[in-house]
Formats: sequence, C-alpha cells, structure tokens
Amino acid sequence: MRNTFAVSASPHLHDKAGVASVMWQVAIALTPALIVSVVLFGYRALTLTMLGIVAAVITEALIQKLRRVEVCITDGSAVVTGMLVAFNLNVASPWWLPVVGSVFAIAIGKQVFGGLGHNPMNPALLARAFMVASWPTLMTAGFTPTKFGSINGLSEAVKAQLPDAITGATPLTVAKALRDTTQVSHDVAVNVINNLADANVISDLFWGNVGGVFGEVSAAALLLGAAWLAYKHIIGWRIPISYIGTVFVLVWAFGGVDGMFSASVFLPLFHIFAGGLILGAFFMATDMVTSPVTKNGRIWFGIGCGLLTVVIRLVGGYPEGVSYSILLMNIFVPLIDRWTMPKPFGEVKA
Repeated sequence: MRNTFAVSASPHLHDKAGVASVMWQVAIALTPALIVSVVLFGYRALTLTMLGIVAAVITEALIQKLRRVEVCITDGSAVVTGMLVAFNLNVASPWWLPVVGSVFAIAIGKQVFGGLGHNPMNPALLARAFMVASWPTLMTAGFTPTKFGSINGLSEAVKAQLPDAITGATPLTVAKALRDTTQVSHDVAVNVINNLADANVISDLFWGNVGGVFGEVSAAALLLGAAWLAYKHIIGWRIPISYIGTVFVLVWAFGGVDGMFSASVFLPLFHIFAGGLILGAFFMATDMVTSPVTKNGRIWFGIGCGLLTVVIRLVGGYPEGVSYSILLMNIFVPLIDRWTMPKPFGEVKA
C-alpha cells in the first residue's frame, strides 16, 4: 500500500505569539528596573520614562497617519522604544530630553526606513548616540547618587587619594580616568582599581546602589526581567552569553594596568555590572529586527559586541561602549547572516 503525504509550504510550526505579545512582554520585563530606579532615585525616574513613552507613541501615530498606513501603536513597540530611550538618561536630565530622544528614535531610527521590521539599527540606541553627540554634558556628566549610597561606591579613604574631578564620577568613568590620567601615581591607580573590583562595590553595582543612568544601575532588576524573557522564549542565550563572556575574558586579560592578566578576577565582574552591559546584552543586542537570524551568527554578533565594548572602554575616548558596539554590529548583521547561513539539507558540493 502506497503511503501518501500532504505537502505544504513552510513554515510548518505555528505559534500564537505575535509582535504585540512579544513587545508587551519586553515592557513587562523592563518594569522591575523601572521600579528599582524609582526607589533609588525618586519619582523623577518614572516621570522621564513616561515622557519618553508618550513621545514615542504620539510620534509613531502621527507618522503612520502621514504615511497613510495602519496605525498600530497598540503593538507595544513604541512603548518599549520610549522606555529604552529614557533608561539611557541621567535622572537629573531635563524633561525635554527623553521627548526629543524618543521622537528621533521613532522618526529617524524606525519610521524613515518603513517602520517596525525594516530598521537596520536599534532605534533607542540610535537615539542615545544622537543625544550624546548633541548634548554630551547632559548625557555623560552630572549624575545623581542614589538615596542610599555614593555615586561610585568608593570609600572616603579611597576618595581622599583622588582628585576632586574623579571622586564625583560614576564607576566606569573612574576606571577610565585611572587608566588615562597623569594626576595620580601608578600605585594609587592600582589601589583604586582594586577597590573598584572589591566585593562591596560589585554588590552595590549588582543591586543598583550607585549613581549613573537610572535604567541601567540595577543589574539584579534587569536580570530578573531577562530571566522572564528567557522563560517566555523571547530571547535566547547565544547573544547575551557570548557578549558578556567576551567582555569577561578580554577585561581579565587586558583590564589591568600592569600588563596582560594583571587584573583581579573580580575586575571583569565590575565591567559586567557597571554601565549598560546587562541592559544592552539582554534587551538591545537581542532585538529580533537588528540581530542575526542564524544561530552561529548570533554568537559571532555577541563576540563582536563584546570586543568593541572592551576596546572602547579600555582604549577609546568614552568610558562606556555598549551602545556604539551594538550599533556598529547592527550594520554587519546582513553580512553575518550571509556568512553563517546553514547549507540546505542534502546539498552536495560540485
């Protein structure tokens, strides 16, 4: 008896998850970090976030109206973009900064390319790069300490060894200044960097008890949200693990001031929990539109992000390199996909 098979076009697996479902899950995953930022910095963090969200949603609706396409602001993508734009700001930023950033993210970073699914780079990160170039002082200085701790976690005895210009800086800025400055001795630089890798400082970084960009300070809250996205199968392990793993290895190898592998094994943990690495690795680099579709491609994408982040932090002019590293790797995504595309089943070389 002949067996018969029904033949149909792919895809053959079906899932009820759509754009709206995914985007609102991401918004939910970002909520713990927002709650912690309100606890640490006050309700201004919530105000700036809401301003970013409202500006993003209104801009999306207006441009879709002008383009005469379906207005789909209920899918949550504009909400996520507005949250991420605000999460990249200092809590002392003026009220108009998240508004301008969100308008730029939606109009220039997304809609000008045709809307969701067509943007080659992450809109929120593109907006952050625009704001850093336009208002560098507002974006990189004047950070506010939390209600419960100092701005960088250093003790008063350690601060006494540093110039005043360094003592009020965020943790990554302190680490950057100690590698570049001629205002302190070699021994002082080594001592302070070792203090930055101290368990107490790393604990403050993990829970968020330091100054800085309010959406990035609590690694614990961000990891809680990332765990939710992983549980819902919205993000995978390849990009975050390859990204963070690359940063760990490279900082351990080159992060010390006395040559290769002179850094404490805890210094990589400092670089992982300080700045925007956790937010970038789990919530921005994993963006479905601007990241590779192939499994191997995602690993190479994460390695590239990690390499660029460490180069910028240790050698470049900025203390932080997460946003620029992801944006630069976004450009190479089509090439990465092409190089790592698996062979069709049954293909034989001529």
